[in-house]
Amino acid sequence: MKTRIISGFLILLIIFTLPVFAESLISVKTDSNSYKEGETIVVSGKVSTIITGTPVTIQIFSQGNLVDIAQITVAEDGSYSHTVIAEGPLWSKAGEYTVKTTFGKENIAETQFNFSPKTDIPVATKTFEVDAGNQGTFDVQYSIEGGIVKNMLIDKDIFALIIVIESTDSGSISLEIPREALDAKKQDKTDDTFIIIIDGIEAPYQETITDSNTRVITINFEQGDSDIEIIGTTIIPEFGTIAVMILVIGMVTIIVVTKNRFQIHI
Repeated sequence: MKTRIISGFLILLIIFTLPVFAESLISVKTDSNSYKEGETIVVSGKVSTIITGTPVTIQIFSQGNLVDIAQITVAEDGSYSHTVIAEGPLWSKAGEYTVKTTFGKENIAETQFNFSPKTDIPVATKTFEVDAGNQGTFDVQYSIEGGIVKNMLIDKDIFALIIVIESTDSGSISLEIPREALDAKKQDKTDDTFIIIIDGIEAPYQETITDSNTRVITINFEQGDSDIEIIGTTIIPEFGTIAVMILVIGMVTIIVVTKNRFQIHI
């Protein structure tokens, strides 16, 4: 009887102990759930028990095909981290990618993320009609990735075209700016660089196409950015032909009235 009780106790002990030994010693995560081509992926995690001389093996798979592999040394606190640039010939398919980490023989952890190559990222190409006051309107061709354009307007006081966007992600906007509407020139009439201000902070840009009529520039922005100012040295005139004629007539009238008022009769 005593033997049966001991045997039963040992069986229960084994049953309740097995899951503890089967639990993986390693965890893994990525710093985002989705990435675009060219972005940096940060893979990190922790091992609960350090095995001296044993690295963490990180593998990234796309539809069962190996995309990236690395062996990382575990830190003294059990943590590890690895960065991967999502670009190259192996990063060609859109969809779910799996990160598999192995520590020792049987300690495995996995996580997933979504990846979009540039060819699969939808880019909206549109035309925005900008109000130029009495001068009428002018069109700006643009394409944006990572957000939408809410408005475009002229600020004549600072010689700027202001783009109001709603950025849902980090991205970029390319604009075909008509020179007659906005331009940047040096004193010798050669092209000068624009000043780009994003939410009060100066930012770089790339100019891809330049001809006698337009300048095409691309500006990168971060998620949450809203106001992009493109500042030049010349801007579309505030007054149109009719407004100028009215102004001239008004000035002539004032001169005539003033002359008659102060004319001395002998």
